[in-house]
Amino acid sequence: MGQRWNRLPGSRREPPGLERTVLRKLPLLALWGTAVAVLPALFARVAWGASTSPEVYRAVHMADIWALGSVTLFWAALLTVGIFCVVVLVMKGPAYIADRYDLPDSDRPD
Repeated sequence: MGQRWNRLPGSRREPPGLERTVLRKLPLLALWGTAVAVLPALFARVAWGASTSPEVYRAVHMADIWALGSVTLFWAALLTVGIFCVVVLVMKGPAYIADRYDLPDSDRPD
């Protein structure tokens, strides 16, 4: 019922490197990066929020769009870096033996 993992004899684990440091810093970096990306839009709302002019409304709306685009791009980049770090982390682990897969149409049966 449970899956059995067979380590490859002689395989070793590599020591942790920069990927663990980056993975630990990603949440804080996401928080600060998001705050920095949203700051100009918040500043525009505070500075020009009382005005009812269509030009000001359009400028504030444009600042919101730029902030949303910046945050989306930043999070996509962080997700890419995070996936890269997880892949490196998995690849530094021990090697495992894969299960055999007998081909049903092989020329010589075993």
